[in-house]
Amino acid sequence: MRLHPLTTLTAACSAAVVTTAAASWPLSVAVALAAVLLAARAGVAARVLGAAGIILAPLVLSLLVLHGLFFPEGQTVLAQWGPARITAEGLDFALELGSRTAASVLLLLLFSFTVSVPDLVTALAARGVPPQFSFVLASTLTLVPAMAGRLEKIRRAQEARGLVVERGLLSRLAAARLQAVPLVLGLVEDAGARAQALDARGFGTPGPRTSYRQLQDPPAQRILRAAALLLAAAAVVLRLVTAWPAAVPA
Repeated sequence: MRLHPLTTLTAACSAAVVTTAAASWPLSVAVALAAVLLAARAGVAARVLGAAGIILAPLVLSLLVLHGLFFPEGQTVLAQWGPARITAEGLDFALELGSRTAASVLLLLLFSFTVSVPDLVTALAARGVPPQFSFVLASTLTLVPAMAGRLEKIRRAQEARGLVVERGLLSRLAAARLQAVPLVLGLVEDAGARAQALDARGFGTPGPRTSYRQLQDPPAQRILRAAALLLAAAAVVLRLVTAWPAAVPA
């Protein structure tokens, strides 16, 4: 059974909300592993893990530095250099926050790399979502693959013209600078061409719209989406209720 785009979107967002509200690193790790397994089953594991590594590596490193070295509530000092202290509580908090963030990022990347963007736009339009919002969402989901494809073409064209990229860091930075200029100019040109195409098709005109794409939305999937939203709302309410006594001073 093929899942409706709104079903996968609801499942990814609800799972991310529940994982964040639970604030449990074993659950976060389990959700992250499940996302990786689903990505491998869909054949996009390499793309998901590559994008997740680029996003999460600096974020997790900053969390470890910020909370691992400067955590005021830390009591168990593992090492100390002047005002910087590595505490067990700080490392635990940084790892817990990092695991939650990693799970959410993997879930959303899995959705973005597996969803059919035309089907998603059709589903949103069928529910009365403004076409401007649908276009922005579709452009966001297709921006990274489009940039990667254009960058690969630029690299091959420059290598065919004699550009040699050596192993050193300075050589790679110089090559990146040479590739950035045509990449940005190409993206600007694409944006202008898309704007003209949308205007020619009456994108901004009011009135009813039709679509040649027809999506099946079985009742079982609608029930599943409602249950996922209720579960996410319940997780948020439970988190607020359990955290309220600790947040209010006696």
